[in-house]
Amino acid sequence: MSVKKILVSQPQPSDSKSPYFDIAQRHNVEVVFRPFIKVEGLSAKEFRQQKISIPDYTAIIFTAKTAIDSFFHICKEMRITIPETMKYFCTTESIALYLQKYTIYRKRKIFHGSTGKLDDPTLVQYMNKHCKEKFLYAVSDVHKEDVSPLDKTKIKYSKAVMYRTVSNDFTPEEPFDYDMLLFFSPAGIDSLLKNFPNFEQGEIRIGVFGAATAKAVEDAGLRLDFQAPNPKAPSMTAALNLYLTELKDGKES
Repeated sequence: MSVKKILVSQPQPSDSKSPYFDIAQRHNVEVVFRPFIKVEGLSAKEFRQQKISIPDYTAIIFTAKTAIDSFFHICKEMRITIPETMKYFCTTESIALYLQKYTIYRKRKIFHGSTGKLDDPTLVQYMNKHCKEKFLYAVSDVHKEDVSPLDKTKIKYSKAVMYRTVSNDFTPEEPFDYDMLLFFSPAGIDSLLKNFPNFEQGEIRIGVFGAATAKAVEDAGLRLDFQAPNPKAPSMTAALNLYLTELKDGKES
């Protein structure tokens, strides 16, 4: 069975140069961007149940733009004024620059790594340099990121759930006629099964990003056709392009 229509369970890229568009043209396939999950910020009432006082902290760790939106929304709802002395530590420059939506960007109070990981050497160096600060780590309700890199630093930190991941339900009128599904988190697999409890994979191919998502596919009793990253493909788009090429050449394993 050839692949003609692919569902990518993420929002459509804003960049017209996204590799997905090149893949669609190169392999003559239709790529549809349709998130299976969506993110909702916690209300102030929900946040208060964690018994965390934001004003007690002097530094915040962000690993996603969603975390930034949720943090400032909670502060606004709780009428908390963030002091100018607050320091922000972000896993990428893109996330750090997003802070401009809420605060004046100053290098003396905003620090970032480049790899997107908590164990980024530059980010760790910054955190150790400011180890006397009291850190709050903004996470989601399904947070599964390894925090051991933080435990190895000199800092003292607390985790605070500020947003949740929920299923982005399909409507009865919405067609589901895909030859391939791409997932990026276990929550996406959960949403698939919630929307289609009698889902039968058949010849539908499934590709995933990350070991945790691959395990979720296995636990659901589904067939995993390819996974990224892998030795030949460091990204989902590279893995997808490789898979489609091998499928066309009859080399599918």
